[in-house]
Amino acid sequence: MAKSVLDKFKIRKGKVFEAPLEGAFGRLVTPFEEFIHRQSSSGILLMLSALAALIIANSPLEDAYKHLLHMPISLSAGDWEFSLSLHHWINDGLMAIFFFLVGLELKREFMVGELSDLRQAVLPVMAAIGGMVVPALIYGAFNAGGEAERGWGIPMATDIAFAVGCIALLGNRVPRAVVTFLVALAIVDDLGAILVIAIWYTEQVNLTALIASGCLVVIMWLLKAAGVRRSPAYVFVGVLLWYELYLAGVHATIAGVITAMALPAKPKYDPVAFSTFVKDIIRSFDRCFRPGDKIIANDALRARVMALGNGVNLAQSPLQRMETRLHIPVGFLVIPIFALANAGIPFDSFTSSTAVFNPVTLGVIGGLVFGKLIGIVGATWIGWKLGWGKLPKAANFQHIVGVALLGGIGFTMSIFIAELAFSTQSDLLIQAKAGILLASVIAGIAGFIVLRNAPVSEEFEGEPLETETGEHPTEEGVVSEPSSKQG
Repeated sequence: MAKSVLDKFKIRKGKVFEAPLEGAFGRLVTPFEEFIHRQSSSGILLMLSALAALIIANSPLEDAYKHLLHMPISLSAGDWEFSLSLHHWINDGLMAIFFFLVGLELKREFMVGELSDLRQAVLPVMAAIGGMVVPALIYGAFNAGGEAERGWGIPMATDIAFAVGCIALLGNRVPRAVVTFLVALAIVDDLGAILVIAIWYTEQVNLTALIASGCLVVIMWLLKAAGVRRSPAYVFVGVLLWYELYLAGVHATIAGVITAMALPAKPKYDPVAFSTFVKDIIRSFDRCFRPGDKIIANDALRARVMALGNGVNLAQSPLQRMETRLHIPVGFLVIPIFALANAGIPFDSFTSSTAVFNPVTLGVIGGLVFGKLIGIVGATWIGWKLGWGKLPKAANFQHIVGVALLGGIGFTMSIFIAELAFSTQSDLLIQAKAGILLASVIAGIAGFIVLRNAPVSEEFEGEPLETETGEHPTEEGVVSEPSSKQG
């Protein structure tokens, strides 16, 4: 069996104590963690969840499925009571965690990621804007002046898990810079979707609750100014903000993004200060140690170990720690549950010509498949021709076309916006979801084929894989979490 990561290190002195089954679990964890840290794995689970929802909604379990989603769940304390259906708890409550992660990714990308360098950010930003505007215009052309016009925001979104999952199936045929371009594009796309939700899909506003929300935002920034680096403090205020935004009439999931933006992004220690701190602690630990001592029985040793643990946490920013912790629960719990609760529609939404050939479904398909293609490729070409930015390394315009098609996989965010746009119009909602599912399948297959047949640059062939931190593997191996961008 494969050795665990810890087996790569040689312990020259002292003892390492292991429980009887600890070694076996250590050997099994490494490949499993490698699997679950990939966006492609999340995309596969998302696809299976959507398929399960479709099967359940067209089976004898349909009535039980709908009854479960409409079941009220209440919270109460004294005279206070707050009640929502399970469907609303998923879409308004659970999805706030998804938006929290999206906000963390946005902040990191703009501070230290691909979008932090203006020269690198120009083309992905232009591509994202083109990929939002053109689909909205195409949908509007099909539904202008009608009752379905409100759904113009549906084809604007890109599902990054599905899109990266499709690229992952191609292995090393797609340059990493192209994957990075897609991720940056999708993140800007998410920002656009968040703004659309906050501005255009907000109902009547409760001014009192909105003022209370503003006060909570101020409290968050005061916590940051006071140097509070414990994430639970921000999360607690964020939960209160979610409640007040819900009462205010603003979509409550926006609380997740606001909380993410308030979370500190800079670590307490820079690398030099952290190195000095660790060395000082270790020297102090060695001075306190006596042969035969055990940490559990020596308060001086235990105090230094605790200080070292606190220092390790302070060497990472709260934003970095929280983003790392949320990737697995969001990708493997939140989004699949959302798909199970929202992707279940009748099969005749796809099989009858009347169901497919209607303005809503055609507008969504036209926007996601053709709108994304025209908008992303067109905006990228304009920015490239004007000399505002460069194409991704080892890429050509066939790669951009493939990325643009994969951008038409809207799924998660598109379904979310459809639920907001047609919350009281079930027929239009089913038509919109049918369009989203059909467009996602068409765009995914077309994008895969285009990228599969794209020429591989000699510059890219044989290029060594990098770890997430940019390090090249050595003979001894590099200990790091598997990157979702490696495909």
